[in-house]
Amino acid sequence: MSLLPILRFPDPRLKKVAAPVVAIDDGIRRLARDMAETMYEAPGIGLAATQVDVHLRLIVVDASETRDQLLVLINPEILAQDGSQKCEEGCLSVPGIYDRVERAERVVVRYRDLDEREQIVEASGLLAVCLQHEIDHLQGRVFVEHLSQLKQLRIRNKLAKQARITA
Repeated sequence: MSLLPILRFPDPRLKKVAAPVVAIDDGIRRLARDMAETMYEAPGIGLAATQVDVHLRLIVVDASETRDQLLVLINPEILAQDGSQKCEEGCLSVPGIYDRVERAERVVVRYRDLDEREQIVEASGLLAVCLQHEIDHLQGRVFVEHLSQLKQLRIRNKLAKQARITA
């Protein structure tokens, strides 16, 4: 297993729409393991393949307090959503930036697991937010795009300044 580099907003590769996974093979299983290790190390509660510059519909999520309930979702698709909640979100691709985003309170997501079985997960609260956030990445969307244009500009400027300082 190895840690993967995480793309940083506003890297244009984060805008790529991910392609469906056609075959769940050893390469996909290895990618999922490496993504999980990267997510836990970062530390984060979710990571999309897009964020590690692999443009396939694969996400890993663990929103548990004990950090031992890893979900690997291949070709995830939101089947239903209802309610509304506004939660503070952050992102491994947008380090140090947090803001409130409105999302569905409950979601039903269909996906394939690493054993190629179709699964359904019904989620609410933090897990629902995390699933929506990561599925957004697969569609080429970063959470800051849910914010006002002014907030997006401020975030871009702040990250550009951080990049200059660390360069």
